[in-house]
Amino acid sequence: MIEAAMIWNEPNNKSHWDPQIDPDWRMFAEHVTLAGNAIQAMNPAVTRVLGGMSPIDPHWLRKIEAHGALDAVDAVAVHGFPLDWNLWPLSAWPEKIAEIKAVTDKPVWVTEVGVSSFGAEEVQAFGLERTAELLKGVAPRAFWYSLYDLPMSWGAETRHREAEGSSYYRHFYLGLIREDGTPKPALDVYSRYAADLGLMQWFHFEDPRLDDAVAWMKRLGTKRLRTGLSWADSFRPNAIDWFDRMMGALEEFEVTVTFCFTPAHLGVAPHHTSPARDPQAFADFCAWMIDRYAPGQAERPAVEAPALPDGVEVQAAELATLNFNRDERLAGERSAA
Repeated sequence: MIEAAMIWNEPNNKSHWDPQIDPDWRMFAEHVTLAGNAIQAMNPAVTRVLGGMSPIDPHWLRKIEAHGALDAVDAVAVHGFPLDWNLWPLSAWPEKIAEIKAVTDKPVWVTEVGVSSFGAEEVQAFGLERTAELLKGVAPRAFWYSLYDLPMSWGAETRHREAEGSSYYRHFYLGLIREDGTPKPALDVYSRYAADLGLMQWFHFEDPRLDDAVAWMKRLGTKRLRTGLSWADSFRPNAIDWFDRMMGALEEFEVTVTFCFTPAHLGVAPHHTSPARDPQAFADFCAWMIDRYAPGQAERPAVEAPALPDGVEVQAAELATLNFNRDERLAGERSAA
């Protein structure tokens, strides 16, 4: 079921890792090293992937290597959205991957690539077909982001939306299926590439789209899926019930699972982008998830859920996109700024 484990998501993007706390990524490298070693100890067959960099930056990767973290992963990953946010043309995909291959001997996966239909759905359909052709034979794994449009009421995970202007709204139109459940033209295009081009779809806590997504992926012929298991969500009431349901529903696919999002009560700062005060706690979470959903062959006692710190009660995690609307979140961020 779990083919690969990705350690964090877009760690060189301030929406996912706080560079003010960890400006040289030394703390992040420690998280990667501990988590990568823990995953390997649980199941050496699981491919360990460094969280997809965005932007694609060979200088950042060299910094991570200098901290020794690449010894704890088997592949590195990149994310790219050249028709929406990146300052390079769509045709440059092979060159962007070559930039990373020039500084590492690790395989380079493309774990997020997409085109928004914000401007025109025809542009998305063109972009998907062209991207699939450009990446064929260039990246051993590629995942299209995403199956569903992001509901406008949920809000996109970004810490710089005020500076993005209208481009912020492109986040909501990256799906192959509209918010109302109707397919876009790009869905038919994707079906022609589904055997090789995986899908990347986040499933939020108790996401009502899970069963519908599984039905769509089976219909389309999708073989590979990238999704996430949130460390922050693991502290919610009934979290393990949700994790079990989600991973059980996805058992027919080759899954790359992303481990990320620091619980507010365990971070250096109380935010999901913060480094953990104790990086081993993150590694313990990764080990627990691999033992539960991708157990190795060696006989060993089952890994127990990490204990709650003294004085901490199980509660709704900070990252709870099903429990707030976009305007409430914007108002809260402005008041905290």
